[in-house]
Amino acid sequence: MINLSRRAFGASSFALLAGCATSSEEAAVPARAAPAIGSFGFDLGARDLSVDPGNDFFRYANGTWLANTPIPDDRTRWGTFDVLREMADNNMRVIIEEVALAGGAPGTNQQKIADYYNSFLNQDAIDAAGMTPVQAELAQIAALQNHEQTIRLISAPGVAVNSPIGIGVTLDERNPDRYITGMSHGGLGLPEREYYRRTDGEFPNIRAAYLAHIERTLAFGGISDAGAKARTVLDLETQIAERHWPIADRRDRDRTYNLKTRAEIRALAPSFPWDPMFDAAGMSAVQEVVISELSAMRPLAQLFVATPVSTWKNYLSYHLLRNNAAVLPKALDDEVFDFYGRTLNGQPQQRERWKRAVQAVNGAMGEAVGQIYVQRHFPPTAKAEMLDLVENLRRAYGERIDQVSWMSAETKVKAREKLATFRPKIGYPDRWKDYSDLEVRAGDAYGNSKRQQIFDWDFDLARLPRPSDKDEWFMTPQTVNAYYNPTFNEIVFPAAILQPPFFDPNADAAVNYGAIGGVIGHEMGHGFDDQGAKSDAQGVLRDWWNANDVAAFTQLTDRLVAQYDAFSPLEGINVNGRLTLGENIGDNGGLQVALHAYTLSLAGAEAPVLDDATGDQRFFLGWAQAWRANIRDAALRNQILSDPHSPSIYRCNGTVRNMDAWYAAFDVQPTEALYLAPADRVTIW
Repeated sequence: MINLSRRAFGASSFALLAGCATSSEEAAVPARAAPAIGSFGFDLGARDLSVDPGNDFFRYANGTWLANTPIPDDRTRWGTFDVLREMADNNMRVIIEEVALAGGAPGTNQQKIADYYNSFLNQDAIDAAGMTPVQAELAQIAALQNHEQTIRLISAPGVAVNSPIGIGVTLDERNPDRYITGMSHGGLGLPEREYYRRTDGEFPNIRAAYLAHIERTLAFGGISDAGAKARTVLDLETQIAERHWPIADRRDRDRTYNLKTRAEIRALAPSFPWDPMFDAAGMSAVQEVVISELSAMRPLAQLFVATPVSTWKNYLSYHLLRNNAAVLPKALDDEVFDFYGRTLNGQPQQRERWKRAVQAVNGAMGEAVGQIYVQRHFPPTAKAEMLDLVENLRRAYGERIDQVSWMSAETKVKAREKLATFRPKIGYPDRWKDYSDLEVRAGDAYGNSKRQQIFDWDFDLARLPRPSDKDEWFMTPQTVNAYYNPTFNEIVFPAAILQPPFFDPNADAAVNYGAIGGVIGHEMGHGFDDQGAKSDAQGVLRDWWNANDVAAFTQLTDRLVAQYDAFSPLEGINVNGRLTLGENIGDNGGLQVALHAYTLSLAGAEAPVLDDATGDQRFFLGWAQAWRANIRDAALRNQILSDPHSPSIYRCNGTVRNMDAWYAAFDVQPTEALYLAPADRVTIW
């Protein structure tokens, strides 16, 4: 999800913030630098004071900024995360272009970074090569004669096509010490199955635009009768979508863990070429597979063999061209952007080539570049400060667990054990990824992309016989994000998010606790959300709550589902409270825990009033500022249908309206729009 910045809020800071130092004590304390934002860490000028906090707290805290800050033409949204990502991209550009200019000895990371970046950046050379780089794979597709050959091509690493059934390497949720092969459904070109099913609003227009886009893309590949063939692609994807699970069901970790032997998989659909699929993927020796959407596998496998190979050729040709558009001629790249950027997400303008080149290098060699990024942009003290802050939140979370009335004493003991074993990873990994086996050639953007895909696949395959690596990171240090991994029971905060407005060592503690504290609490909360709570302290997927606790928890979370189901930011499209439940639980509990931690930090002293804002007011303003963002309607529609995170406005408003302290801080009255009666407020932790 998200998170963080560093630095513990030590006792001396609290004392200074509480204003209880004498003049002689002040002389002994070094002057603190000004916060990066405003007078205490929040931009007071961003507020819209014509809006009552109780009617729309998001706009009260951010309304002037929202009204005066347009979304850049090359973005689908613009807010706190996006500003930090832009900053990270600019920092990465400096690093990468320095490396690209200097180059490096053959086989070094420097050489590979330089050649990958320069090759991707050189649009003229890519245009001059034309469609030649992709012709060999298009010819392979054209030569397919049967379903076995088709599945072999789909499953071969380095051929960037879609598939209704996919396999890959994952962690075994019931045995965190090992990796295992996973199987899941996929194969769609539109974001989610509802884009194929719904007949209201813009959905018919989107499908019509998609059909026209497929036709134009096939034509770029020199494929004849592109219009008729495009129709077969859309019809096939529609049939695939009909067999997909509803997206909210795919969150259920009990339902999506189905351990099967190869013999049991063959029995699902005997006519499907299962063994050739595993052979082509380099998984001939694999004997156990965890299937995610088990009930979808037989109908999808049957659809595969019932669909003529000629239709699969059309489908694979389109997705091969689409997936490789960034390293093929600009005309094709522009066509793919026109649909996926403009039509699907409302983005007026393609991002500059250098920005996309930075993203490409991050995707290919993220830790090699991240190692340099950390040296320049993440001070050595940050890890220790961040770890202290995590421990403050851990203490507060433990006290919240002890205080809740709905959980039994026996389960509280186990929950406390899980909390105690949370492992925080801060900033960057202790051991960097080895890219020795990745071959990168100067002037070969298409080949570099293909070889990178093969490298990543081989890297995953090599894991299968080995014990799981609990030191591995699943985000690079320059990523503005964070995550909780239930199988390792770890919370992970990359370096790039550890900065204002999430955390500023010179800002007021209340703002820091509201922003960074809420985010840390959110990540911890994933260990106790509706899915994270299914894994124990060792990360094993199993039942460890008693039945009464599960029933009480479900009663609370069902009420939260109903609250978010009622939010409708676009006509005819409501937030999916079941899909977003885990993230909403994380916000609900995380902000409660962060406020508890802030209160503990005061050690009984009264928080100072700064610029007429009380401590609790600054705390909630810090949370609202963290979620500040404008978003285009098309992108918002996409998010609601396919993203487990609620839109930013509801991550702010939907969270605070369940907290008694927010009502007191802003004198929210029953007549105001966000008001919930005390009995209707959901307090989980």
